Amino acid sequence: MFDPKQLDEIARKLAEVLPPGVREMQKDMERNFRAVLQSALNRMDLVTRDEVERLTDMLVRTRGQVDGLEERVARLEGNPPETDAEPPDIT
Repeated sequence: MFDPKQLDEIARKLAEVLPPGVREMQKDMERNFRAVLQSALNRMDLVTRDEVERLTDMLVRTRGQVDGLEERVARLEGNPPETDAEPPDIT
C-alpha cells in the first residue's frame, strides 16, 4: 500500500515543525504522527497505480472477449451484430 519509509519521512517532517518546547517529545510525536497517518491511509482503502493499470488491462481484455462472444451469439442466432452502438471508452 504505502511505503513505510514515506510514512516515516512524513512523520519526521511533521515532528520537525513543532515548537522548540515540544521538540523534547519529538520521538514520541513521530510515533504518534506515524500511527495517525497509517490509520488514516488504511481507512482510505487506497490502491497502487500498478494495481489500477493491471485491472484496466484486464478490463480491456475482458471487454474484447465479451464483444467477440456477442458477435458469435448473434451469428449463431442468425442476427447480424449491432454496429451502431459504440463501446464505452474506459481509458
